[in-house]
Amino acid sequence: MEEDWDTELLEQEAAAAPQRRSEEQAWMANSGRPNSPSLRFSSRPSSPLSGFPGRPNSPFFGFSQNKGSLGANEGPSRNLHMQRDTGGYSGSRDSVLRQNREDQPVTGFGRGRSSGSRDFQERSSTDDLGMQEQGFRGVPDIFGQSKCFNNEVRNSPLRGSPFAPGVRGAVGGSAAEVHKGLNEEIDSGRGPKVTYVPPPPPDDEQSIFACYQSGINFDKYDECAVEMSGLDPPTPLLAFEEANFSQTLRKNISKTGYSKLTPVQKYSIPVIQAGRDLMSCAQTGSGKTAAFLLPIVDQMMKDGITASVFQKQQEPQCIIVAPTRELINQIFLEARKFVYGTCIRPVVIYGGTQTGHSIRQIMQGCNILCATPGRLLDIIEKGKISLVEVKYLVLDEADRMLDMGFGLDMKKLISYPDMPSKDRRQTLMFSATFPAEVQRLAGEFLKTDYIFLVIGNTCGACSDVQQSILQVPRLSKRDKLIEILQSTGGERTMVFVDTKKKADYLAAFLCQENLPSTSIHGDREQREREIALHDFRSGKCQILVATSVAARGLDIENVQHVINFDLPNTIEDYVHRIGRTGRCGNTGKAVSFFDDQSDGHLVQSLLKVLSEAHQEVPVWLEEMAVGGTSVVASLGAHRNTAGSSRMNPGEMRMSYSQRTFKSWE
Repeated sequence: MEEDWDTELLEQEAAAAPQRRSEEQAWMANSGRPNSPSLRFSSRPSSPLSGFPGRPNSPFFGFSQNKGSLGANEGPSRNLHMQRDTGGYSGSRDSVLRQNREDQPVTGFGRGRSSGSRDFQERSSTDDLGMQEQGFRGVPDIFGQSKCFNNEVRNSPLRGSPFAPGVRGAVGGSAAEVHKGLNEEIDSGRGPKVTYVPPPPPDDEQSIFACYQSGINFDKYDECAVEMSGLDPPTPLLAFEEANFSQTLRKNISKTGYSKLTPVQKYSIPVIQAGRDLMSCAQTGSGKTAAFLLPIVDQMMKDGITASVFQKQQEPQCIIVAPTRELINQIFLEARKFVYGTCIRPVVIYGGTQTGHSIRQIMQGCNILCATPGRLLDIIEKGKISLVEVKYLVLDEADRMLDMGFGLDMKKLISYPDMPSKDRRQTLMFSATFPAEVQRLAGEFLKTDYIFLVIGNTCGACSDVQQSILQVPRLSKRDKLIEILQSTGGERTMVFVDTKKKADYLAAFLCQENLPSTSIHGDREQREREIALHDFRSGKCQILVATSVAARGLDIENVQHVINFDLPNTIEDYVHRIGRTGRCGNTGKAVSFFDDQSDGHLVQSLLKVLSEAHQEVPVWLEEMAVGGTSVVASLGAHRNTAGSSRMNPGEMRMSYSQRTFKSWE
């Protein structure tokens, strides 16, 4: 019987081969890219199989290729992460197809051919941003190179409509993914253009002035040590009233719920009001964004700055640059609060969205331009903005803006002929960490008489975060994570990992364990990143698995727990990661898994950060530190890269200027 079945299948496949080749050629001619609309809304052949390729029963992830792991016959709980964030998923590698042909009934061979052929895989494994597709499609060699609708979706009379099964909507529900497919523009030379237009933020007063609730330790900020260096620094403020802000700004500050200045605001505001350049270092969650926005907006109000739509080139007075899309959007939302009721217009532009949308937003009037580096330079090159009126240049997360590839972008920005020189503009830099090398690089951007402000120390963790370092071998991390998450009682938790692939794997695994999770990383499309954050903020998902793209600046209320599943390469990233909790005077917990074989480079740095934050230091960590530099170096040797200092002993200095450039955007 089995022989007859195999013979029949071969005959069916041979009969369907001409039609399949015709469909393949038509599809390739139409797009040839994995995120083209033809992939999802045409008769593009897809695999009837689903599941995770890879080693069966991997000891690390525990995923099997069998149907019973995360395959086609999985129940709703195991598919939760993928169905919610990608509208369903299926592996389509040829190896999996061959392995499972005897396990699953295969119908319609002409439409059942996997799209994971060799030439297709080679094309779809590139890093082109336009090729990054829903969920796992941008991750080669994990789930195959494309997302394939199952037969239920393909044959549904509602296919291509907002109500088709397996189609996810724009705000994380089960509405239409179809919008993205219909909006894609195909360029045969470069693939589909990004056409995602983010929804406008709510513009009612209550939504605009939604504020973060301060915690019981808010008054402890006044106990932080403060150091200021520079010639004749201005006197710090004691209260908002001393700043002499305009009446409109005072009303907006009141609506925002701000009643007391934090130390970084007390010292930074008068420096900016005095027209001095500033490099300001303060712990995470201490109000740095308001520290630079308030004096800038106040001076614009007093100067009578207004937005105009009657200019061929917009001329913003202030440019704010940050390394990640989520952070720059957050800064824009804060700026909206302070300019409310005025004619000053802030605009935000960032990658992953339609360039035309960014241009339209700018051309409606732009006084405060919030941007990520890549999109900012792109808009400048297109001649849509002029830099001649720039009075304020703000680098948020400034140590990162001068590193990881952004340093070259920032040098290019200040080198434009119409950009005022550093003597004719005011440059402001803010971050929670400022390694010594970055301080030296900053001199190229700042006037010689700039003020250097340090609240606490230049690489200090927030004392409101209870830090725990656990010695966990790599193969035991997954079980330890489940143990911790099941014991926290549903606390909102961020889990940090070291790779994009692992973020998706881990989120899927947690969903399999009935722990609703989502993921965010640089390979996910902007729509997906926004949906993931929306689900996490709203409580739909209590766990967010993230790479370092979410480590800096994000202000998400009620994050009670941060888990470093993988420790980062630098102590600066560690400080920023755990700073996602314990913000604005609230308390939080941070647990980090320390693997002796890969994390030895952080021993000395962790010991210093824990001690300065008055945290308990594990005995084993002290013993490892006492073991000496040679021991630490041998443990962390394989993490080192050419021209980098990963040891970071004592002063925690990093060789930023020599590190290989790599942009997050």
